[in-house]
Amino acid sequence: MRTLLCLLLALTLAVAADVDATGKWTGSLSITNSDGGTKESTALLLLKQRGTEITGSVGPREDDQAAILKGTITGNKVTIEAEHDGHTVKFDLVLAGDRMTGDASLAGDGGIEKAKLDVTRAK
Repeated sequence: MRTLLCLLLALTLAVAADVDATGKWTGSLSITNSDGGTKESTALLLLKQRGTEITGSVGPREDDQAAILKGTITGNKVTIEAEHDGHTVKFDLVLAGDRMTGDASLAGDGGIEKAKLDVTRAK
């Protein structure tokens, strides 16, 4: 039993070590504002991973990007903070192969906007 647990732990760590968020990620952002209204937008993440640190930028298009202030990856969990129009945007994402999904939130003057992000790595 002990050998099996060690083998499973080693396999899990080996898989986690192969996770790499570097690349151009494109997809959609489904936004829900504080009054319950929704809107769809595009999403573009330009990411560079070095160890557990994520740098780069995020935004709806290449000509509208915000620099990542803080970004980390632990296993397959990616967290990113960026500033957009004086407000902090936070992303809590899960990376699975060439797809990343999760939640985003922006605290603005009119309340908190929440969003669902779904992006794939551009080939």
